[in-house]
Amino acid sequence: MPNELLWIGFAFINFIIVLLFYKLFGKSGLFVWIGFSTVVANLQVVKTIEIFGLTATMGNIMYGTAFLVTDIINEKYGEKEAKKAVWLGFATLISLTVIMQGVLMFQPDETDFAQGALKTIFDMIPRIAIGSLAAFIISQYTDVAIYSWLRRKFPSDRLLWVRNNGSTMISQLLDTLIFTSIAFLGVYPFDIWIQIFITTYLIKFVVAIIDTPFAYLAKRIKPAE
Repeated sequence: MPNELLWIGFAFINFIIVLLFYKLFGKSGLFVWIGFSTVVANLQVVKTIEIFGLTATMGNIMYGTAFLVTDIINEKYGEKEAKKAVWLGFATLISLTVIMQGVLMFQPDETDFAQGALKTIFDMIPRIAIGSLAAFIISQYTDVAIYSWLRRKFPSDRLLWVRNNGSTMISQLLDTLIFTSIAFLGVYPFDIWIQIFITTYLIKFVVAIIDTPFAYLAKRIKPAE
């Protein structure tokens, strides 16, 4: 099966699982998903694929679900709870980074087979780790602030797409700019950095569009609280 079809199907599966978490576990399920998605996205990002003629990293879909979840929390529980979710994701990401760096410091036994694989996944270049953390907290806080502003300006349920897409697309642009600048600006020639920035944002832009119907479905869900 082509990567493009797999990618689209994979996106739908991710967003369906988000809705199931919300339906079955309510607001707690959304908070759990924030921590889960930040960890999984940072595991997936080490894998690169070719999709729609572009070389891209995995993790963009899972990372996009975090923005959908903070929008759902903001829509149904308010800005304060959405900010709490952002800090939960940030704390989870820092904890993962610190703990796994500690794990890598242990000398493996001669029978060990996992050290090399773990180093590949978790031995991140410091500027990439810093870029990921900075991009997450700044872009997510921006997403919450813009969503709250748009909700005041466009409160109608029919205009949920304005709130969802407007906040996510702007904050994802900021996220991409911060991460690619810290991680890659100066490492690659400027024209290569521009290509990385544009292709990364285009993929996140598509993910934001795909998540729109799921935002409307979440609005209708009556979760098990």
